[in-house]
Amino acid sequence: MPEVNVEINGRKYRMACEDGQETHLMGLADRFNKHIDAFKGDFGEIGDNRLTVMAGIAVLDELAEAERRIALLKQDVANLTQAGEALTHEAEDLERKFAKRLNEAARKVEAIATAIDETATANTGG
Repeated sequence: MPEVNVEINGRKYRMACEDGQETHLMGLADRFNKHIDAFKGDFGEIGDNRLTVMAGIAVLDELAEAERRIALLKQDVANLTQAGEALTHEAEDLERKFAKRLNEAARKVEAIATAIDETATANTGG
């Protein structure tokens, strides 16, 4: 299992990760460290533990917001899927009605053609 060295709040930590995840882990540590640096900039030196807790809570707040947005997007997808299914059923109903009317029109045209043929045959003595 590979190990990487990350730096959080000026301290180096050796951490193990799965193969291929080294860059990802270093990126996460860098993002977390940026939160700590931002809090340092806002509040000054207020203690390592407090900065770490504040950064952890900030990260969890971002996660909670992302989860809320994902839930809304899932609901949007469900609504769109339901609307798409309703439109599909409506289109199928319209197609059936159109086919029925087209068949009725075809029968009428055929009946008219037959009547014309019969009239023409009667007039020609055939």
